[in-house]
Amino acid sequence: MKFYRNALVPTLAVLAVSALVAYAAQPASQLSTQTTMQKKSADPGSADAVAIFAGGCFWCMEPPFDKLPGVKATISGYTAGRIDNPTYKEVSRGRTGHTEAIKIVYDPDVITYGQLLEVFWVNIDPFVADRQFCDRGSQYRAGIYFLDDRQRQLAEASKSTIMAKFDKPIVTEIEAADTFWPAEEYHQDYYLKNPYQYKFYRFNCGRDQRLKSIWG
Repeated sequence: MKFYRNALVPTLAVLAVSALVAYAAQPASQLSTQTTMQKKSADPGSADAVAIFAGGCFWCMEPPFDKLPGVKATISGYTAGRIDNPTYKEVSRGRTGHTEAIKIVYDPDVITYGQLLEVFWVNIDPFVADRQFCDRGSQYRAGIYFLDDRQRQLAEASKSTIMAKFDKPIVTEIEAADTFWPAEEYHQDYYLKNPYQYKFYRFNCGRDQRLKSIWG
């Protein structure tokens, strides 16, 4: 993701101007909806549950879950690393052991962890290690990070189900959750704040093209 962000700066600058014009022209009701989505609470309530998944660029992992009934928030961040309070600059160098991930706060009475796993799998490339799509390095590895034994069992069962569908080995890691460090604010809800830049990045990274070739 770092390479594409740097390489696309000139084009994204032009797109940013267009995005501002388009954003200003949106109906007030639509702007209000977007603002509300950006202010979702990241703190789980007493009846809420949490899931932590990694699937490459965290910008691209928020949208599939945000639209699900029962999901209250998605937070981009870093997990499974060796240092405290990592920054994007540190993680992007691939030296901290962290991977870009998302924390999902959800209502288990509306949506189950198993259903979240189903959405997770069809949004990653499960055949590759230490990369996803155009983004290379261990900081973009895919993974499921369980918070209790029940989540571990469900994660392993879901992986077995996926393995039965393909001849290739599934290399997505399943590990106990470590500390989740929220990413910098400009990464949060990036697809809402910068829709044109986000779509341009996602297309040029080949994410949807690859997902379609795997999952149909």
